[in-house]
Amino acid sequence: MWARFPLQSWPEESVTCGSLGEKDRCQGITLVELVFIMLILVTIAAIGFPAYTKYRDNARLTQAISDLRTMEHDILIYQAYSGTFPTSLADVGDNNLLDPWGYPYRYLNISLAQQGTVRTDQFGNPLNTDFDLYSVGADGQTNPQINYPTSLDDVIRALNGAYIGLASEF
Repeated sequence: MWARFPLQSWPEESVTCGSLGEKDRCQGITLVELVFIMLILVTIAAIGFPAYTKYRDNARLTQAISDLRTMEHDILIYQAYSGTFPTSLADVGDNNLLDPWGYPYRYLNISLAQQGTVRTDQFGNPLNTDFDLYSVGADGQTNPQINYPTSLDDVIRALNGAYIGLASEF
C-alpha cells in the first residue's frame, strides 16, 4: 500500500566551506561578493539613469516640435481657405491637443492680439508677424519675453515658422 523509499544516509564527516579540496561543495555568496555585485549595479544605474533621462527629454522635445509643425500646417491651410488666421486652435480642431508634458498648446493670432501679449525675443522684437504657436515646456510656466527663466524651456515657433525649437536655443 505505501511505497517504501530508502533512507538517505548523511555523510559522516562535516564539510566546511573553504577547506582545501571541498570548495566546490560550498553554495552561496559571501558578503564581500554581495557588496561587489551591489557596487556594479549602482555603477550601471548611475551611468544609465542620466542617459535615459536625456533620451526621454529629447523624445518629448521632438514630439512637441512635430506637434507644432502639424498645427502650423493646419493653421496655414485654414488661412489659405478662409483668407484669415483662426481665432483659436478650436477653429482648426487642435484645441484638445496636449504637449508631451501634459499642458495645452498656446496659440495667438497676432492681428487680434492685445498689447503685451505677443511673444518677443530678448530685444523686444516680435518672434512672428502672423501668429504665435508654442508649448510652455516642462515647467508649465511662460513669459511673453522668451529670455526670462520661465520661458527658456518653452518650445516656440519663431521667424514665421523658419525656427521651431527650444526658446533657450533661439
